[in-house]
Amino acid sequence: MTIDELQQGKSELRQKITHLYGFLKIEELEAKKAEIEKTMSAPDFWNDKDSAQATVAEMSSVRNIIEPFRQLESNIEDYDAALELAAEDEEFVPECEIDYRRLKKAMDKLEIMSFLSGKFDKNNFYFSIHAGAGGTESCDWASMLFRMYRRYFERRGWKDELIDLQSGDEAGIKSATMHVCGDFGFGYFKAERGVHRLVRISPFDSNARRHTSFCSVEVYPELDDDIDIEIDESTLRIDTYRSSGAGGQHVNTTDSAVRITHQPSGIVVCCQNERSQHKNRETAMKMLKAKLYELEMAKRKDAADAARGEQAENGWGSQIRSYVLHPYQMVKDLRTEVETSDTTGVLDGDLDDFIEAYLKMEK
Repeated sequence: MTIDELQQGKSELRQKITHLYGFLKIEELEAKKAEIEKTMSAPDFWNDKDSAQATVAEMSSVRNIIEPFRQLESNIEDYDAALELAAEDEEFVPECEIDYRRLKKAMDKLEIMSFLSGKFDKNNFYFSIHAGAGGTESCDWASMLFRMYRRYFERRGWKDELIDLQSGDEAGIKSATMHVCGDFGFGYFKAERGVHRLVRISPFDSNARRHTSFCSVEVYPELDDDIDIEIDESTLRIDTYRSSGAGGQHVNTTDSAVRITHQPSGIVVCCQNERSQHKNRETAMKMLKAKLYELEMAKRKDAADAARGEQAENGWGSQIRSYVLHPYQMVKDLRTEVETSDTTGVLDGDLDDFIEAYLKMEK
């Protein structure tokens, strides 16, 4: 790059950082941070443990936006100084180009947050994996996806909690549901809902034939307290059963797990992670409300698309990504055309390129 191109790049970075300052409401967040710090400094702060933990989580959320922004802002200042040197001595131009590309990549990641302006994009979320037809093959693929997503959550510093797990008859899992907490969690992870397809040589086939397996992924936000979903209790079928996962002295000896079926919609939610049947029922009801809200929003979108003469998307039933491990190595997103031959990295949770491309496309 020439020095003029680098100068032009600096101007673009400046414009974007100014836009993000307003969109991310940095000034408001810093005022909020000061207020939280004052609360946390009170001598009786830890008297109410639940309230204190919620405040600490809120502080973490605020810092996770302010600190990357301020760091990027500082790095742009350093880049300005480096450009002044490069304008006087061309030996510094290659170093400035490296700095510019690094800054642009960091800016792109921060800019993604400006795309997450949906009603629930900042919320935590629930997600479920369901093995498709194919028996052991699909169950094993579901367990691979489950591991992939947990590694992704770990990379982002998100916390996950297993809500329900149904093991496969021979290997893998039939289904799994998790509650995930992280900044802009639903905003990012909604990109993963849909059908995921795997092509590989089956480790369960003695003839080493190639098999194709499918799994579906559902993602729905944890609703805010101010969202009230009316559910007629008479339309629910509530079943209790013994937890199937590994547990202690109590969890596997009582019918503490809960399955709720909403008969009008056919939606089924399960929870078995708590020792108390009451708590499992409470968590299951939260998931049911979130699913019903998403279902209603999907119906409204389909109706609006139909009114405009557009073909409605096939919702969660649409295939979004293919993972091919044989006869070649390739993961390809069918919505954005983003692809990579690094299948090992993807299955180890490196999903940023796919998710960011989807968010940019949606924007």
